[in-house]
Amino acid sequence: MSVMNVVNNINKKSVQPVYLAFGLESYFLEELKQALIKQVLNGDKSNLSLYDLNEIPIQEVLTDAETFPFFEEKKLIIATNASFLKAKPDKLSFEHNTSYLEEYVQNPPEYTILLLIAPYEKLDERKKITKQLKKNSEVVDCQVIKEQDARKWLESIISKNNITMDSKAKDMLEAEVANNIQLLQSEIEKMALYVGDGGHVTVEDAQRLISHTPTSTSLAMVDAVMQGDIQRAMKIFKDLEKMNEDPIAMIGLLSYQFRMILRVKLLKQKGYTQFQIQKQIGAHPYVIKIAMSREKNISQERLEQMIQLLAETDSVMKQGKMEKSLAFELLLMELIIAA
Repeated sequence: MSVMNVVNNINKKSVQPVYLAFGLESYFLEELKQALIKQVLNGDKSNLSLYDLNEIPIQEVLTDAETFPFFEEKKLIIATNASFLKAKPDKLSFEHNTSYLEEYVQNPPEYTILLLIAPYEKLDERKKITKQLKKNSEVVDCQVIKEQDARKWLESIISKNNITMDSKAKDMLEAEVANNIQLLQSEIEKMALYVGDGGHVTVEDAQRLISHTPTSTSLAMVDAVMQGDIQRAMKIFKDLEKMNEDPIAMIGLLSYQFRMILRVKLLKQKGYTQFQIQKQIGAHPYVIKIAMSREKNISQERLEQMIQLLAETDSVMKQGKMEKSLAFELLLMELIIAA
């Protein structure tokens, strides 16, 4: 089950005795933990036990799980790094006796909630313990979000922060940081602080507030180049230098942007719609939309010339024929002439 559905159920006081959370998205794992702490313990952590299964065997964790809680009706046990669920378990100085866990999940005590965390991309479905857990526990998918689910999570976090947002601002956020749910949360929280409780985020607010990443900066640099604004392009580059960005990496990002514009132009010439182009290339719809707006202002010949300039400068830098910073500044001037 998705973590969003599980957390919603927990918040509605529908709590299961055993949970198995697997996946690499730390934000989802933390959301699940906090929902259980709030609902099971009312935020009081005196009956919360945390275990690292790389340091303690599962049988000792279960001994705690079967011990009555002090003072409160319920106790919560969170045990992470359940490597015995992987095809190749981690090498440890002790053994996990998973037969204890197989028995436990078939008849868990009513006073203990057990959350097992397997922060791995895959579990070994062939193992008996994995099958038992899938049969007798609530399995929570905490994998990194898929592109088709990004908007749903974005909307959820916006709602959670009690703000509203322009559709174009959502597009910007989704294209820029939606593959990093923690960064997405951080960016939306920053916007919520800016506009206040119940406030509205405009596209201008989003442009001003979204943290500069290499991707967003390369987009801004492409705009400066295409507009012939050498001063702005140079300022962006100098800002990147202060952040210790490698000029070779920046060339890679610029090359990607211009190749994207060229691919969109070629597909558009063949009569493809925006939706068909997005499906063909596999990029985010907002990225395609931006590329389509840019391709109108530049010819195929110039795009090919600019991509060639980028490739030549990349080669010059990698061969050490010119100091990187100087080579990049000369490249920007040549790109603006070519544009």
